[in-house]
Amino acid sequence: MNTVNQQVKVAVIGLGNIGKAIATNLVKGNHPVILSSRAFEKASNLADKFGNLATAEEISDAIHKADVIIPAIYFDNIKEFLVQYATELKGKIIVDVSNPIAPDGDGGFRKIIDQHDSAGQTLLALVPKETSFVKAFGTLGVHSLSEEAFVTPQNKVLFYASDNTNSNQFVEELIKASGFEPLHIGGINQSIRIEVFGDLHEFGALGKTVVLDEAKDIIGQHKI
Repeated sequence: MNTVNQQVKVAVIGLGNIGKAIATNLVKGNHPVILSSRAFEKASNLADKFGNLATAEEISDAIHKADVIIPAIYFDNIKEFLVQYATELKGKIIVDVSNPIAPDGDGGFRKIIDQHDSAGQTLLALVPKETSFVKAFGTLGVHSLSEEAFVTPQNKVLFYASDNTNSNQFVEELIKASGFEPLHIGGINQSIRIEVFGDLHEFGALGKTVVLDEAKDIIGQHKI
């Protein structure tokens, strides 16, 4: 794997609203990114738009060439993705951005797994051995992910959770390159806190973006 100084190689797989926002922020932060989608033309067109910092690859090739894989796809589809590409994903760092929600029919959203379960812990059980799994980039809605990046004088916080702390430096590099301040909240058993409806999610008890000092105060007050 590359060292941080050489810039970690990252692939964003899935180019819906969240995937586009993540990729856009990385390019804005002068970080190279590999783009991939089941519709290769979509990845190719976006790479052309981004210029020299972006390349388009088929999914298998993107996984092979990257150190960090960000599957910016729906929760149920990520489960299929982890099984389908289990061999290719061995030894990689997978960053899960998903939230286990669906429209509730009344203009809002409902959780599609048990209230006490998290997408992070559910997906961790499907991750290949020797593969690091991190929960990050899904703690904000797409609007804030796009509009609150690179704010001054202090970057807003993106919380993340991980069990294997060896991967933290690479994830923090990407969060900083994306225009946010990283803050590790603990292991994957804490990931429910940074998913929709969680106490550290924009669409949960937190209800807003915060800077680092605010985030640390909130975590200190609500340790679980």
